[in-house]
Amino acid sequence: MSEFKFPVINPLLHSELRLKVMVALDSLKSADFMYLCRITDCTRGNLSAQITILKEAGYLEVNKSGIGRFSRTVLCITHKGREALHAYEEGLRKLFEQRIPEKSEGAKKAI
Repeated sequence: MSEFKFPVINPLLHSELRLKVMVALDSLKSADFMYLCRITDCTRGNLSAQITILKEAGYLEVNKSGIGRFSRTVLCITHKGREALHAYEEGLRKLFEQRIPEKSEGAKKAI
């Protein structure tokens, strides 16, 4: 019998703030940085750091326009980001629905 293993969960999306950003952008065509700041209830610095991580992973596209105080940052989820988010969601579903076989090597029944 093969050894039981849990499904792999993407650690990049397992951060609460990064997950909120990805879920928001999955349902919107695009979103303004300040709008995401408001709906996620986080600081600009924290959101900026998390967006950088998601952008470097290829999950977000960041478009800046304007100059100085009048600049605007708009974010969009990429195809890769959308696929990663949906795989993450599926992994969580499997994690909660999956049952460990009682006959797994090293398993003992709960008392």
